Amino acid sequence: MNHPDLHLIVPGRLDQRTGGYLYDSHMVSGLRQLGWRVVVHELAGAFPQADDTASASLTRVLSGLPDDTRVVVDGLAMGGLPQPLHAHGARLRIVGLVHHPLADETGLEADQRVRLSASERDALSVCRGVVVTSATTAARLAAYGVPSDRVCAVPPGTDPAPQADGPGPGAPPRMLCVGTVIPRKAHDVLVRALMRLREKRWSCVCAGSVTRHPAYAATVQSQTVDAGLADRVQFVGECAPDVLDGLYHSSSLFVLPSYDEGYGMALTEALARGLPVVSTTGGAIPDTVPPEVGILVPPGDEGALASVLDELLTDASRRTRLAHAARQHASTLPDWDQATAAFARALTALDPRPA
Repeated sequence: MNHPDLHLIVPGRLDQRTGGYLYDSHMVSGLRQLGWRVVVHELAGAFPQADDTASASLTRVLSGLPDDTRVVVDGLAMGGLPQPLHAHGARLRIVGLVHHPLADETGLEADQRVRLSASERDALSVCRGVVVTSATTAARLAAYGVPSDRVCAVPPGTDPAPQADGPGPGAPPRMLCVGTVIPRKAHDVLVRALMRLREKRWSCVCAGSVTRHPAYAATVQSQTVDAGLADRVQFVGECAPDVLDGLYHSSSLFVLPSYDEGYGMALTEALARGLPVVSTTGGAIPDTVPPEVGILVPPGDEGALASVLDELLTDASRRTRLAHAARQHASTLPDWDQATAAFARALTALDPRPA
């Protein structure tokens, strides 16, 4: 009996517009173009703090797969549910896909962090191998007991894009921040930095879902209003691809103040458009943004962030130099076809038996 070459298990709908889901979606479409037969399973329930519905959903999917099936489980679904993986790990060929260790999420209570770390370590022990999106995350998995020869780093692809034009003649420089409004992305730090620049001419657009952590998003938006910046800082929510393209194209520089990133796809999207990047040294960001194309500050340091933004808002020639370097660097990055081919090679290396 012929079975698909790969089953991919994701938490919730695959078409969600976050970096992790976009990565998964690109891999699905790319593998299919390479001739792989891919079946996607979208789990019900809450993640990563998995509830009973999530556990039942993953158990039902794994139970329905024939023996010796190759399965890739997204880490957001896998890390909180080691028990179903243990129940089927001996008969299925399970590979984990870790975008960002769950316990590294900003804003967790201490007991949540300990529980998620132990749970993800347990889940990873079942996997024949693990695909990650950066060398930084690959190194982190050593702390989870995963041998280095069982980890393959496959960075995301970056498609070519036109040079950003900026907001137009006479308009103040526009900053763009692309990221889900959650504590790890540190929008509150960005707003506090912008409060220090209120005497400068600028505008800022924050594109990303405000519904994944509604309490934090509401706090940040209230912070913006209280600071008197509501007319200069826009939270436009999750955007369709064409709308997001337009935001990149009409911006002067890109800012992402995250405490941590497993890669940072929005950063390379900005580089591809020739946008100077201001970000942090958190996680894999220094690997994604080399010194010649952007300026990185310590995570959570609103003073350093404000100082760098002030410099770039004032110095158009420096923005131009960084923009040129950004485009040059982006031309060396893999596109999605290359990334998908690397993903296929990683799966074969981690589990060399043919499906």
